[in-house]
Amino acid sequence: MIKETTLLRIAGAMAALMGAAGVALAAGAAHLPDATRLAAASSMLLFHAAAVIGAVLLTAQRLARPGIGLIAAFGFIVGGALFAGDLTLRQAEGHGLFTMAAPTGGTLLILSWLALAIAIVWPRRT
Repeated sequence: MIKETTLLRIAGAMAALMGAAGVALAAGAAHLPDATRLAAASSMLLFHAAAVIGAVLLTAQRLARPGIGLIAAFGFIVGGALFAGDLTLRQAEGHGLFTMAAPTGGTLLILSWLALAIAIVWPRRT
């Protein structure tokens, strides 16, 4: 089984990659004609990179219940990848990742926010 600290580090590194990809997509949106999908993909990655970092820090400090906090962090990562990946592929190639990829990613992002809220308000066992 993977240690919690390892999972927190992986999530933190993925957040940094999401941030880098978000900035790259913002640059593409600024310089390419009719690239509104890239702007939306950029926003999703940048916002949720910060959310992953927040979830990691809250979990590491035990302000969020560890199991649920990690689930939320990785939900942000997977949801952001699905949402942004689908929009980016639609922009570049004219087709998405798979049917309902963006809505699935968006739903996962919403559920991850709710999971993070639960992780914060649900008291830990002492």
